[in-house]
Amino acid sequence: SPELLAQMACELETGGKQDPYIASYGGITAFEFRPDELARHEAVRLSPDTLADLEDHLLLFFTGFTRPAPEALKSQVSPERERDNLNYVKELGLCSKTALEKGNTAEFARLLNDQWDAKYARQPDTHIDIMNLRELGLLNGALGAKLVGAGGGGFLLFYAEDRARLRRFMREAGLAETRFRFDWEGAKVVISE
Repeated sequence: SPELLAQMACELETGGKQDPYIASYGGITAFEFRPDELARHEAVRLSPDTLADLEDHLLLFFTGFTRPAPEALKSQVSPERERDNLNYVKELGLCSKTALEKGNTAEFARLLNDQWDAKYARQPDTHIDIMNLRELGLLNGALGAKLVGAGGGGFLLFYAEDRARLRRFMREAGLAETRFRFDWEGAKVVISE
């Protein structure tokens, strides 16, 4: 089951639970990770127009910088500040879900920026080149952007109003776009004979 696959992946991975769970379930899904170690999941209810808007306007670019998740997570702030920050990130997640269910993708884009700010507050040693690329992306066609991953590297996710302009700028900056689609099935067990 997706739940069992997610739990098994969490036992192997040193980072958070969100990545194994979304990979296991797929779709655009909201998760609540509870203190009793159980996870509640709920599909985000998107209209066809909102889904098409996201597919048209979300762009992903590889920064060229990588850092293992455990190393990135070590650089986080004190446990008390981290807890407050993560509670704020949880609220941002709930606001993002509401914005998407209302079809307000401009608000969703703005919330990407708030998520970036919260992540940066937890990991202030984010690579300066990534910070500059994000800021320049916001000046060249993007309404919102955040770093996807444990921090310190990985991918920049943009909600772009002017996709052609952002793509051109990122290409000139040397960043490769990673085209993607939403996966609605989640993880699959493949057995070869």
